[in-house]
Amino acid sequence: MTGLYRDNAVVIRSWKLGEADRILSLMTQSNGKIRCVAKGVRKTQSRFGSRVEPTNHLQVQLYRGKGDLDTLTQVETIDRFPTLREDLERFARASSILEVVDHVAQDREPNAALYTMLARAMHTVAESDSHLVVAGFFLKVLALEGFAPAVDVCVLCGSTSDLTHISVADGGTTCTSCRTGTFLSVEALALLQLALGGQLGAVLNQRPSPPTRELDVLSTRLMEHMLERRLRSATVLEQA
Repeated sequence: MTGLYRDNAVVIRSWKLGEADRILSLMTQSNGKIRCVAKGVRKTQSRFGSRVEPTNHLQVQLYRGKGDLDTLTQVETIDRFPTLREDLERFARASSILEVVDHVAQDREPNAALYTMLARAMHTVAESDSHLVVAGFFLKVLALEGFAPAVDVCVLCGSTSDLTHISVADGGTTCTSCRTGTFLSVEALALLQLALGGQLGAVLNQRPSPPTRELDVLSTRLMEHMLERRLRSATVLEQA
């Protein structure tokens, strides 16, 4: 169906097209992931300019033609999150989140929950010093997609006690008797249970420690297992 439409969107990716244009990948509130052409945005006199950079939260008007790419016709800024470009570590965190959304979101398939999570995550990364924002986002996406690990029971024998390991391949924690997967400290397990139990705020307030590092690494492993691919931004985040 052709014609103009409006939506709210977060810019996921941007790459050059020709001498003056850019192709944008947008996570929209009502239309899922959309790819569009922003014409002339690389010219110095462009009306859009830096407003269409990745991480920016926008209200957009697009024209849907007969091809795969829509055309961006109007842009109004909701938030540009300037702190993300002033801080390498914050930008690395935001990039990890955007990469995951780019892989999870389906073209033109509405996913308002994922859009809302993404918009809120950009705000959180921009405003919070928590080093677990990315881990928390990954765990929420896993839950949204139905891939959250079981964390209250041994996935092999059903025991609810002595949960000392977690098996990414088997989808959850394992007990001392089964002992399959990677060792998981009591403290890291408690954080994982809080995050998946609706108390992510308490997890984000944690200071850096060995258990929080365990959770950070584990969340990336779980996400990569779901996506069946390595996250390029994970390496950048580790170096930031």
